[in-house]
Amino acid sequence: MREMTNVAKVRKFMRYLGAEARGKGRIYLVGGSSAVLLGWRMTTMDIDLKLAPEPAGVFEAIARAKNALNINVELAAPDDFIPPLPNWQARSTFIERCGPIDFFHYDFYAQALAKIERGHDQDLRDVEAMRRERLIDPTRLTALFTAIARDLVRYPAIDAASFREKVQKAARAMEVR
Repeated sequence: MREMTNVAKVRKFMRYLGAEARGKGRIYLVGGSSAVLLGWRMTTMDIDLKLAPEPAGVFEAIARAKNALNINVELAAPDDFIPPLPNWQARSTFIERCGPIDFFHYDFYAQALAKIERGHDQDLRDVEAMRRERLIDPTRLTALFTAIARDLVRYPAIDAASFREKVQKAARAMEVR
């Protein structure tokens, strides 16, 4: 079992990959990584990420970084669990460049929708933090859900009607605040 990861470790991980990668690419941080970098959580279990495009040598660098920093790394992003949102890359927030790698926060709307669908307590607290930090708004969240609704059939683990209800409930709660 590896240690919990804090903001310092996420930043060290980013610098490590930037120093070790042999080519340009983009890495999108997801979930707890975004939460600790933006300060609404102190720690996370894993550094979840998406590579697009994949920097040359990044998998070898990730393997070394996991051991050197005693961290967990998972290749996991919202589009592994829900349909990709249109223009998600354009809404992804730039963090910084480390060596040849540009790091971004994966689109917060996609993160919020994936968390709403999963529905764990920590996920819902993260969605509330995104709203509080003005990273998402309920009207756009609902519109983006509508944009992917027809593609939910490709995700058989998701009950589309239940997911729609969860999104509507979350949007109503955001509007009240």
